[in-house]
Amino acid sequence: VEKIEEQLASLRIAKRSMLSEEPAYLLDIDVSKPAQSENSCFVAVSCSNKSIRVYNRETLNFLQEYSSHPGILNGVRFAHACDNVVFSACSDGTVKCWDIRLATQKPVQIFSGYPSNVFISFDINRNDLIICAGTEKVEKDVFLVFWDARGITNCASATKEPLGVYSESHNDDITKICFHPIEPNLVVSGSTDGLVNVFDINKDNEDDALISTCNSDSSVSFIGWSGKDYKQVYCMTHDEGFCWWDIAQLDTEEPITLLHVLDVRDAVCIENDSLHYLVGGLYHEKADKLFLLGGTSTGNIHLISCGTDGLSLVGTLCGGHSATVRSFCWNLTDESLLTGGEDAQLLLWKPGAVERSLAKKASMKIASSVQKRVRVHNSSSKAGKSKI
Repeated sequence: VEKIEEQLASLRIAKRSMLSEEPAYLLDIDVSKPAQSENSCFVAVSCSNKSIRVYNRETLNFLQEYSSHPGILNGVRFAHACDNVVFSACSDGTVKCWDIRLATQKPVQIFSGYPSNVFISFDINRNDLIICAGTEKVEKDVFLVFWDARGITNCASATKEPLGVYSESHNDDITKICFHPIEPNLVVSGSTDGLVNVFDINKDNEDDALISTCNSDSSVSFIGWSGKDYKQVYCMTHDEGFCWWDIAQLDTEEPITLLHVLDVRDAVCIENDSLHYLVGGLYHEKADKLFLLGGTSTGNIHLISCGTDGLSLVGTLCGGHSATVRSFCWNLTDESLLTGGEDAQLLLWKPGAVERSLAKKASMKIASSVQKRVRVHNSSSKAGKSKI
């Protein structure tokens, strides 16, 4: 962890994206997955104005924008084997696929759900074969919908129908989906019902596919895999709780819960500053360590280390954002960090960098056209304390 502390301490702002004509919250970030010998080229950001923006990863120069009007975009993911193909889930009941090499603003493929589906989460598996999207609850129904992702065409009219659905394992909005980083058949889902479910989609039916159900006792806002061979699952909740489980212990007498923190804001000591919310997590393979990213409403970013004995602050990045940070992407190859927030800024942090771009923008908290889907980081019991 000392090495991580040094790396974090050396991070400086290398680039800032230019503010667009229509500023928007930057809600989700993904970078293209490079071939072994290359650096990733592109950054895709989903925005609160119902668009995806694509930037050059090194310069943060704006390249392309895709609009999903009238639907609302939820999440953005690059294909693993092809760095110019990017996907997004949409509230109109589709997952759209875009090819950033093409001049067209239209998706090259549309994966359609069932008529009542409103997709609020999705992911694509490790070998780019399966897409899974999670729905908002409509009446009593909530679904995980699956598609075959192979054979992406350049014909936007080519709409793919689902392979099938899981409908029994959650009973409220499915807020997050995350495929396993190594095993293409494993996927974990999180919901506002508090449940975090792990599935093996190679099984014939939903009952057999459900490997484990973990209960966070709160509404799930983020999920991920961690640990050697990624045999652990963790989640964060909308009231800033944290849960961490070891799925490898399922068939043993050992408890699977590694850590359960009801409110991370109370559990992490930060001198001369505070923690208002969690953004997400990242498992650092080299260090074999799980980290959480959190922040303040004024834009400071805190990196928090996770251990079975508790949480501890590793370091803080200041002077970058001027409002709540919503999204990040940490590249472990070159130790750089991308962050996006409610100040409409996309920042690239690099070890020892010197910023040669424009001066820091004053806070420009955007009047919230942000959709209901983006839940504000607080709860009624903490509203007074969280200052958000």
